[in-house]
Amino acid sequence: MKPSDFLVIGGGVIGLSIARELKRRFSDTSVTLIEKEPACGLHASGRNSGVIHAGFYYSADSLKARFTREGNRRLQAYCIEKKIPINQCGKLVVARNASDLSQLDELLRRGRTNGVPLESMTAADARKIEPRVKTFERAIFSPSTATADPSQVLAAMQNDATAEGVRVQTGVGYLGRRGAEVKTTTGTQSAGYVVNAAGLYADKVALDFGFSQNYRIAPFKGLYLYSEEPAGSLRTNIYPVPDLRNPFLGVHFTTTADGHTKIGPTAIPAFWREQYAGFSNFKFAEFCEIAWRDLGLLAFAGFDFRRLAVEELRKYSKARLVALASELATGVRLEHYRHWGKPGIRAQLVNIHSRKLEMDFVIEGDAKSLHILNAVSPAWTCSLPFAEYVCDKLAGFLQ
Repeated sequence: MKPSDFLVIGGGVIGLSIARELKRRFSDTSVTLIEKEPACGLHASGRNSGVIHAGFYYSADSLKARFTREGNRRLQAYCIEKKIPINQCGKLVVARNASDLSQLDELLRRGRTNGVPLESMTAADARKIEPRVKTFERAIFSPSTATADPSQVLAAMQNDATAEGVRVQTGVGYLGRRGAEVKTTTGTQSAGYVVNAAGLYADKVALDFGFSQNYRIAPFKGLYLYSEEPAGSLRTNIYPVPDLRNPFLGVHFTTTADGHTKIGPTAIPAFWREQYAGFSNFKFAEFCEIAWRDLGLLAFAGFDFRRLAVEELRKYSKARLVALASELATGVRLEHYRHWGKPGIRAQLVNIHSRKLEMDFVIEGDAKSLHILNAVSPAWTCSLPFAEYVCDKLAGFLQ
């Protein structure tokens, strides 16, 4: 295989965005991206909710807050440029009871701090936006939230990367490191600098380079239940006030790019990294490792992993998922929700010493390699400015 100045491992939205940014900055260098699947974006990037987030959930000192607002603007512009359908329908965040109002105020405060446009409104005003919405006294409307089809975005990005001079090699899996070389399923690759954007396997790749000593991936399976109501049955996305102590946003309504509705997601602990269905992709060593780690979280985690796991497992029941969604909107009936969408698996990073889920993006690196260890939601939204930040760090290491 041809040597590369830069080798990017992983063809999700982060890997593709970084490869394109490297080629833009260092136009006279060779940039190669390897992806084990036959196309890019077949895992988390192509299976996410499709929501282009606005950026008001995140504390101002976080990387997520830093990149989501700009990422929202640029990803929407990219969809428009590529003629990818986009639903600029906004989002309502609702209070289920009086105890949610203080968290609603916290979201407004974060939105103001992060420079995100938000509208605080009465329940009556919220019903003017979405007549079926249910909220206690007040709600927040985010006009800049939108939805698009992530698989169409990833296909466009892969085409752009190739056109811009990135060598995109699909069907090439990472096997390990041997000195300055990377072993793959199709041979050994020599690389001047390695960027690890391997998603569910980012920690494993990083360990080969001496990184991720404090971290491991804990996979969580996300499922959406699709409505059979006609397109336009809901006008906007509807979310509950989330528990800001963990990185999951709770069961909500997503209005897709074509106007249909889905509810979810679940955040069910998975027992191996690509546990999409049945025993597909089963690896016994992964099962043992992850099961042992999850038992540790059940016993010791400070964020009440036990309560989270039990509640999420209950969401395997369609009736339970519909019941939770019915707290947010009227006319939600079980007979409208009969089929699941394709599952996605969130590559959630855990600090194995503090036994806490990492809330923000995590990057480690040196003058030879850089590792994106935690690039979960809203990484799809943030991908373009986040790639610039990664390349800034990379350039700093190379100085």
